[in-house]
Amino acid sequence: MNPSSPAWRNAAIDWRLVLMSLVLAALASAFGLMTDGLFFSPENLYNIAQQTAVVGIVSTVMVLVIVARHIDLSVGSVMGFVGVLIAYLQYSANWSWPAACLAGLAVAMAVSIYQGWLTAVLGVPSFVVTLGGLMSFRGAAFLVADGKTQPVTNDFFLRLGGGYDGGIGTTASWVVVGLVSLALLLRAVQKRRSRQRHGVATDPLWMEALLVGAPIALLLAFAGTMNHYQISSKTEPQGIPVPVLIWAVVAGGLSFLVHRTRFGRYVYAMGGNPDAAALVGIPVKRVTLQLFALLGVLITVAAIVSIARLNAGTNSLGTGMELYVIAAAVIGGTALAGGSGSIFGSVLGALIMQSLDSGMLLLDVSIGKRMVIIGQVLIIAVVFDVLYRKFTGDR
Repeated sequence: MNPSSPAWRNAAIDWRLVLMSLVLAALASAFGLMTDGLFFSPENLYNIAQQTAVVGIVSTVMVLVIVARHIDLSVGSVMGFVGVLIAYLQYSANWSWPAACLAGLAVAMAVSIYQGWLTAVLGVPSFVVTLGGLMSFRGAAFLVADGKTQPVTNDFFLRLGGGYDGGIGTTASWVVVGLVSLALLLRAVQKRRSRQRHGVATDPLWMEALLVGAPIALLLAFAGTMNHYQISSKTEPQGIPVPVLIWAVVAGGLSFLVHRTRFGRYVYAMGGNPDAAALVGIPVKRVTLQLFALLGVLITVAAIVSIARLNAGTNSLGTGMELYVIAAAVIGGTALAGGSGSIFGSVLGALIMQSLDSGMLLLDVSIGKRMVIIGQVLIIAVVFDVLYRKFTGDR
């Protein structure tokens, strides 16, 4: 640490994520001005939050897949297949929703491990394997229910998708945000004390207060906004949507895996240099299979949230979702070359994608123009990643 340098240069800050946060703020501000404030209405922000959750859940694990130098183009089709299967088992086969979800989980893991085995053991490029899966499992989604929509009606199950009864209420929202804020504060204090105890240089107190205070302020603002949205036919505000809580738990769990477990270290080591990872004893094939299995688990979670939000399973479920998932990961700073990426970055990327789509909907932009813009945003994100790495010397 150079004492003569400004504090912000010495601080352990991911400036790429800071820049993405500023892009999200600028994007939201622009849409707020163009829609006369409608973009910032509690109803619109509530809808953005719950709609982003499905893409956000899958993009968190897609980060790890790309970090390990793989990719999965079939996530949307597999999600559609699993979602239709879960809905079919509930509606047509009269299964209970937990049994249907477990069956869907088993199928999703079998599909993901099959594709992972072809990649890890036989050495078939994941791009080719999952490109075939993109077509095959879209067809499987149609075959499960013969193309017929399968409604779901269980009240508890429907809450998992948000919607009318899918908020946790005002009191629970404040409690959840309060506990998370307290955890962030205690973690920062513990980390600072640990660094001081071991004689490691620490950031100025005002810098650490800013780094902790900013996310806490955002959490409080988010809870306040969700608690201001009330459906006209209800007597109480919605509070935080259940899908957002599921997304938060998934993101937190994967962040723990990345930073605190051997599995997370192996994934990044494989992405940095697969040959070197194998030479030092990392079980590359086994970790790859575990990674694809984890992808199957979270595809199932996303499928459950999606059909609960739509109140039905259809063979078109998840169509085109692979674009949004990969774009969210790349916009959030995940390098397509592998070895670099963050879970929090995928959260920002998913929010940017959904905010862009929602803002254009409010402005009544046609579907064709929206697709063109979103596609170009993905290209811009990759170009930015290349230029950023050249500028910073990060390889």
